[in-house]
Amino acid sequence: MTYILRSVFTILLLIAIDYYAYQAWKVITRNHPGFRWIFWAGTVLVFALMLAALVMVVNGTRNSTLFNYMVIASLTLYVPKLLVCGFMFGEDVWRFFEGTWQYFAGQKSSGFMPSRRLFVSQLALGVASIPFLSIIYGAWKGKYRFRVERQELAFEDLPEAFDGFTIAQISDLHTGSFDSKEAVLEGLEMMNAENPDVVLFTGDIVNNAADELDGWGSIYQKIQAKIGKFSVLGNHDYGDYMVWPSAQAKRDNLKDLCDFQHDIGFQLLRNEAVELKRGTASIFIAGVENWGKPPFPQYGDLSEALREVPKDGFTLLMSHDPSHFDEQIKQYDNKAHITFSGHTHGMQFGVEIPGWIKWSPVKFRYPKWAGLYSENDRYLYVNRGFGHIGYHGRVGIWPEITMITLRKKPKQA
Repeated sequence: MTYILRSVFTILLLIAIDYYAYQAWKVITRNHPGFRWIFWAGTVLVFALMLAALVMVVNGTRNSTLFNYMVIASLTLYVPKLLVCGFMFGEDVWRFFEGTWQYFAGQKSSGFMPSRRLFVSQLALGVASIPFLSIIYGAWKGKYRFRVERQELAFEDLPEAFDGFTIAQISDLHTGSFDSKEAVLEGLEMMNAENPDVVLFTGDIVNNAADELDGWGSIYQKIQAKIGKFSVLGNHDYGDYMVWPSAQAKRDNLKDLCDFQHDIGFQLLRNEAVELKRGTASIFIAGVENWGKPPFPQYGDLSEALREVPKDGFTLLMSHDPSHFDEQIKQYDNKAHITFSGHTHGMQFGVEIPGWIKWSPVKFRYPKWAGLYSENDRYLYVNRGFGHIGYHGRVGIWPEITMITLRKKPKQA
């Protein structure tokens, strides 16, 4: 029922946006009214997809393809329309004051509000075409525009034997969202070409259910690492966002998901740590279960994950949600030298120009949302995600493979 009420409210809101944005289209087509149907054709398409998705939810069925098309169509049409509404509102404010001035100056012969200006409508639609085309590109190409982000970090207490140790990180696969195994394999081969010592996967291998992994074992088995592959669970991996026929069915789903990770060669760390040795030297890789600020679950137990790690042990920690770093990790007694997180996806939308700008709306929810951060002599790296969910695309925040190289820093005298 809540979903139905939310859907009705959304439809009413979209109708209001449509009506206001249509004012610009009406001005543009003033001399060609026969083209006005184009505007409403998109609206009819979005509403038809929303109705079909609503029926799907009411019937308790899942059709991710239909939902994907609905999200893409809605974003493609209504993000630009919101921009148009902004221009129209600004023009209406101006028209109101202009009409008021003309009225009291005795210059009005008919109508209070001056007519809309063609230039403003043209400018509004021109600006709106930028997100319109960007969202289409993001759904068509951007979601598989993989890139490698490299960092080199130096530590005085890194054991000499691990100087040059390389770590590949991927996160947030969301397998159920992929529609091209060939494209995914191409991204994984980019990571393999880096020849990492270890691969860390920081959670969310599925959107909701383990059956999304059917047929993907042979693809994920191709992930290569010289020493080992390690993983943790993300908030989507527990099946918390689905209605299950029984508690046992939910437990079975999680077991299937964990077994899959074992089958593809990953050691899943559930509030535990492993020791990697080179000669007599060693470092530790620890992993906590998902720990997030409400409403996200807090299954993770940092003290349990680090229980077997010596206080002076060099530690790499995997924790899916970066908010865990600020809430517990950065001040915890046992120092995690680098925390690896994901979860935010960089909202799959933003602007990044190295050395100039790095912005996404997700920053208002997660202050540490992408890339490298340092606080209290500890590092946090937030991976932008390999996959996608919700909007099946990416605009400006491209899917990421992280490569971090550890270096031994000489001790200062």
